Amino acid sequence: MKLAVLAATALIGAMLAMPLLAQPGPGMGPGMGPGSGMGPGMAGMGRGARGMQFRFNRDNTPGWRLMTPEERAAHHDRMMAAKTYEECKAVQGEQHQRMAARAKEKGQTLRGPRQNACDRMKARGLFQ
Repeated sequence: MKLAVLAATALIGAMLAMPLLAQPGPGMGPGMGPGSGMGPGMAGMGRGARGMQFRFNRDNTPGWRLMTPEERAAHHDRMMAAKTYEECKAVQGEQHQRMAARAKEKGQTLRGPRQNACDRMKARGLFQ
């Protein structure tokens, strides 16, 4: 009798938990919306030097909070299109100048990046 009650209780518990387990999880982390979580232009790419996930965010992009989502996507695309470390630094420098001017207009001070995206991309083998 106890075994039948225990089995029935376990079965009911499992049936009640199934809808919770079927819910989608939080995904691959914060991002700019639904999708693969790999950032603009990265969905569907395989694993390879250019297909590796690399995010540009508030930690490695000065002025991140001053940019619109479209500007962030464009910056990402320009950075990923850089073929050499020097090109990357040039894109990064131009972006920093634009954001410094925008910050000045708003009476803010633009801080430097906590991490250098070009250095991290070079370390990951994204440049020749």
